[in-house]
Amino acid sequence: MNQINLNGIIDLHIHSAPDMRPRSHNDIELTRQAKKVGARAFVIKSHHVPTMDRAWLLSQMYPEVSVFGSLTLNLAVGGINPYAVEAALHHGAKIVWLPTIHSTNHRNKEGKSGGIETVKDKRVIPELKNVLKLIADNKAILGTGHLSPSEIFTVVEEAKKQGVQKIVVTHPEFHIVGMSLQDQKKIVEEYQVYLERTYAQPIGGGKYKLNLNTNLEAVQEIGYQSTIISTDSGQIENPPWNQALAQYIQYFVDHNVPAEALDVMTKTNAAKLLDL
Repeated sequence: MNQINLNGIIDLHIHSAPDMRPRSHNDIELTRQAKKVGARAFVIKSHHVPTMDRAWLLSQMYPEVSVFGSLTLNLAVGGINPYAVEAALHHGAKIVWLPTIHSTNHRNKEGKSGGIETVKDKRVIPELKNVLKLIADNKAILGTGHLSPSEIFTVVEEAKKQGVQKIVVTHPEFHIVGMSLQDQKKIVEEYQVYLERTYAQPIGGGKYKLNLNTNLEAVQEIGYQSTIISTDSGQIENPPWNQALAQYIQYFVDHNVPAEALDVMTKTNAAKLLDL
């Protein structure tokens, strides 16, 4: 793993402390890791709070790394809340994620009721339409969160109507999302979205399953041009961010993924989305 060069890498999806659950690194430790390996940029994600303020401070402390914040539309920010989105974008948020752990789909898959609705009667709810307009106007990135495949198709279609140019389907391989390869191929062909593929996924009981083989097969089937490699790192059960990322890339190298393809998936696509 030591020979893997992470210089210039960009990761659009990392969790860090302070958070509602223990994390394997705090913001400063994460940024120091990124600086040490020569990473170009990363985005901090929280399921509960906006992260733009933290990102701004880190960028002042470590100007060698571009650190960006985001907003996830879960219960703590009022769900599909255009006011929260407007404020976050004004303060520099680069990604707005639709509901994750509080989405109706996520809660249903865990056998719970309730949750934040994004789609009703096969149409996006009115508040979400306003959110999509804000994302479009600010040239920000829409992340689809933990919605179901059918919800994702509905939202992406409306997002395109509202002028959203940057759309990333959040870890389609995650069992809560569970998007088939056929649907992944279809959504890329029809809407020119990106597919974010992450290092591991929780399977219950505090255990995680590596996604590397699943992701390799998906890239071989669908192509690398629409792929973004992210880690979704920060869980104490998984390796530190820099180790997880190196292992991820090493796996692809060992399976003969060309350097050019890796550069597109780890640098070029993310740089485009972040306007770097």
